[in-house]
Amino acid sequence: MKYTSLLALLLVFFRICFSQDYYEVIIPTFLGSEQRNYYGENAPDSLNLIWKTNLGCGLTVLPNANRDTVQMCGAGWTGQALLIKEDGRLFVVQGAYDYNLRKIDAETGKVIWEYPYDDVIKSSGCVWVDTSKSENHPDRILILQGSRRGFGKSLYETHIGSYKAVSFGTGKEKWQLDIPRTQSFSRDTDGTGLVLGDTVFLGQENGYLTVFQPNPDKTVIKNGVNQPVVLEEYPLYLEEDVRKHFHNIVVESSPSLLNNHIYIPCGSGHVYGFNRITRTLDWDFYVGSDLDGSAIVTRDSCILISVEKQYINGIGGVLKLNPNKNPEDAVEWYHQSQDSLFADWAGGIIGSVAINDSYISENENAMAAFVGIDGELHVVDHEFLATNDSTTGPDGNTCYPIPQSVFNYHVGASISTPIFTENRLIVASYNGLFLFGYNDNCIFTLLDHYDIVVEATPVVYNKKIYVAARDGYLYCIGQKK
Repeated sequence: MKYTSLLALLLVFFRICFSQDYYEVIIPTFLGSEQRNYYGENAPDSLNLIWKTNLGCGLTVLPNANRDTVQMCGAGWTGQALLIKEDGRLFVVQGAYDYNLRKIDAETGKVIWEYPYDDVIKSSGCVWVDTSKSENHPDRILILQGSRRGFGKSLYETHIGSYKAVSFGTGKEKWQLDIPRTQSFSRDTDGTGLVLGDTVFLGQENGYLTVFQPNPDKTVIKNGVNQPVVLEEYPLYLEEDVRKHFHNIVVESSPSLLNNHIYIPCGSGHVYGFNRITRTLDWDFYVGSDLDGSAIVTRDSCILISVEKQYINGIGGVLKLNPNKNPEDAVEWYHQSQDSLFADWAGGIIGSVAINDSYISENENAMAAFVGIDGELHVVDHEFLATNDSTTGPDGNTCYPIPQSVFNYHVGASISTPIFTENRLIVASYNGLFLFGYNDNCIFTLLDHYDIVVEATPVVYNKKIYVAARDGYLYCIGQKK
């Protein structure tokens, strides 16, 4: 009898010491964290196909003068997957151009469920954890995901629910968020929400920052559908911006947290800082261009902003801003990315900047990587300036310092965001997937290349890279066992 009791006690002991949470969120949002500077762990040494899963194709209407209808396949910008473990097994959550959000087994590529949206899904999702529910409750994890406004839907529809919550456990919809009509020419949702506890901060293509509660137990019926409670809304544009940008005042970036402020670059040409204490937009750095990339928070409490070549006299590139200073004194440096026509872009940086700050010690070099429409990969030390050198900024007139260059390589035109790990840099472009290694002396070496056309941002975990391509597939690429 005493041996049975001892065995029971040992079993309880092992369960307490070695048990794992039923759900474990590995990558919960676009660029991995509230600061948009984490991309996963344990990158591979080579690029081999492990599996690929068909994401299909879908029709959508382009926001051009002719309102052209096109077919889009796979997934594109920003299109980064989420990684979540369920009962010890890893799953990928991926939105796609065939309108479907999918939960996919990360080991096999098998689709577990599909949830259909009303239009192509361009954005990356984010995770909200309902801590009021039990550890293994199927609705404990919600995926908050946006899409275009709805194929065949008019801009003037009463209800455009292009941002939705879907249960990770069941694949069932929990609510839809209305995207109100404004002076913007869009009601899509391309950005990713910033989840802070029981509140979400979301930049939308109607040009607003919307603050809401994601809890499905506290929703209201509005326009005939279940909707989350909106707490606050802030326009991220001025009246003159509507005229200057021909109603292109969309917000496609994802908000970032730095101390008591939330920073968000906008299509209106502004980088706004929202004060969480005073509940006001109390910091405004004006660039003038359409700003698509997110604000990347560095270890020295600055933000990196990618600048597209649009609506500006100067050349696009990357700004390092110190938001602890007044906007007129905030520029630490500027790095140009040369003008180059590709598709509808005239140059500059469309994707966000990658940094290695999450993977280094205090004494190691803090690097930033970015790729422009001109196809050039630039790696710089974002904490050191080039000696006695400067360049003109986005206005084509003001001179700024430039950062110390570390590495350059031509990878071809890209709108994706590179990703760092502790000793790897992974870059996706229209010319393929590039795997670079780097050492403690910041010497970079090309290790491998995989030939696919990519607009989305990759994510890495346990020697595998997950990335959606424009050929219609989600790829798992890395080291085979």
